[in-house]
Amino acid sequence: MSINVLNQYLPDHAFPFLKKWFSDYYIHIKITKNRNSKLGDYRKLPDKSHQITVNSTLDKQLFFFVLTHELAHLIAFENFSNRITAHGKEWKDTFSAMLLESIDLYTDDLKPIILRFSRNPKANFMASPELVRYFHIENPDENLVFVEDLLTNDKFRYKGEDYQLLEKKKKLYLCINSKNAKKYLFRPLAKVEKLIINEEQ
Repeated sequence: MSINVLNQYLPDHAFPFLKKWFSDYYIHIKITKNRNSKLGDYRKLPDKSHQITVNSTLDKQLFFFVLTHELAHLIAFENFSNRITAHGKEWKDTFSAMLLESIDLYTDDLKPIILRFSRNPKANFMASPELVRYFHIENPDENLVFVEDLLTNDKFRYKGEDYQLLEKKKKLYLCINSKNAKKYLFRPLAKVEKLIINEEQ
């Protein structure tokens, strides 16, 4: 991929950091369609080169964040060997150092969130409620909310099925399906459509 193509997905002044991080490796960067299952990934190819994919639909700051995450895998594996765990201490330390090194690329309102995240990087973006909330700001939808923002007995729709929130169970939320009365546990950051019930006066 050409530098000009990659640059259009990045925040201003990001490329000097990537040039430094890329310098010792042969890396294929692939910009993909939106994938609900992941934002990006990394793998080492049979010819010993490296491949990183990142979703094309991401906000520029999030694109750079995900690219940094995947580059941290490459650098950690190269520095500490493939015997380390994918999201173990070596990766966490590498990712944290890269985030702090490039912190000035992020906007002032995002910097504190990145700083807090860097103290103990999470393997999965969805495990960071602050980041998830931040990057939903750009595309708000009045009807879509996080399950954790609902109140007890609120009704909502998820994947075409209607539910009612019963109670919080540790870190999950117990809900009942309005059609079959089966109970299900929802993660706090599941995005659902809150149902507005119009009651007769």
